[in-house]
Amino acid sequence: MLHRLIALASVAVLTTTGAVCAQDIKLPPTMAVTAYDTGTAGFNIAVAVGKMMKDKYSTDVRVLPAGNDVARLAPLRAGRAVASAMGSGSYFAQEGVFEFGAKEWGPQSLQVLLGTTDCNGGSVGVAKDTGITQIKELRGKRLGFVVGSPALNQNALAIIAFAGLTQKDVKVVEFASYGAMWKGIINNDADAGFATTITGPARELENSPRGIIWPPLPHADKEGWARVQKVGAFFTPMMATCGAGITADKPIEMGTYPYPIFVTYGSQSPDVIYPIVKAMIVNYDDYKDGAPGAGGLAAKRQTMKWVVPFHPGAVKAMKEAGNWTDDDQKHNDGLFRRQDVLKAAWTDYSKANASLGEKEYLEGWMKARATALAKANMPNGFE
Repeated sequence: MLHRLIALASVAVLTTTGAVCAQDIKLPPTMAVTAYDTGTAGFNIAVAVGKMMKDKYSTDVRVLPAGNDVARLAPLRAGRAVASAMGSGSYFAQEGVFEFGAKEWGPQSLQVLLGTTDCNGGSVGVAKDTGITQIKELRGKRLGFVVGSPALNQNALAIIAFAGLTQKDVKVVEFASYGAMWKGIINNDADAGFATTITGPARELENSPRGIIWPPLPHADKEGWARVQKVGAFFTPMMATCGAGITADKPIEMGTYPYPIFVTYGSQSPDVIYPIVKAMIVNYDDYKDGAPGAGGLAAKRQTMKWVVPFHPGAVKAMKEAGNWTDDDQKHNDGLFRRQDVLKAAWTDYSKANASLGEKEYLEGWMKARATALAKANMPNGFE
């Protein structure tokens, strides 16, 4: 069935040019996208967008839940899904690091459709009954990790770096999926885990006997923020005003990045991606209230200079929405060049080192990657 979904999605071709109204947009009859587990912010927002597409274009959007970044991208790479609602894992996949430095992966040419930036933040949520109120108090506590999800794990390490903590300073508890990690916190198998503040599992923890708290990352602490961004360059300070345990009159200083950020492979034709993004832009009012955070998909709320480039089909739709500048294009072109450098470095390295074991292979690749980026005068990001 999934093969049929993508076969149909891949033949969606837009033949008109210039400004397009809602009724002129042509979407395939069926389409599959991947997201985090059922009930998460990414899943719920994908469902809200899918409902709009069903109501407006009679397109059946199937949202496939997956517990980690590798599982989310596998259907895209295999041609069984058109897009994925991801987070910073899209950056790690592009860079070919962590799980994506394995032989079967390498740097992935991912590109953005639209990303979500709303009233929510992304940080380490902590069970309130631990008594923890500051990041530094996580020392020695049980921090949830998800196997195969470098985004969640690295994000958690970026947050605790605010207080100068590293993985060695906490007790890592591994779970099979994002949902399992949060159930683990609720069941007292862990004390904390990374999430967006509006995710369903965080709400479940809030309403459980344990409760939830988000230790703040004060924006005035420049040294703390420098440590955060050294581990997670994609984080920016923001004031969270919505989510589990957060209200507009009791905001919390923390960080954020676009999540979910809908991505696809660069191999997808602009004729497929353009109408999808166009539909999301012109029908924004029809889904913006469909799930917490969905309002952050507005064209004017996009993070234009992030770390993964926009797909050419998305660029066309953004231009028509009046939300694309020459400076945005320059930044986007630079990210495409980065992907080319990484792809070339991987091709050369993998040909010469195919016989290495996985550990040695990854270690060697990270050195080759650093050398290639330095030669191209591009930042490493993973020293």
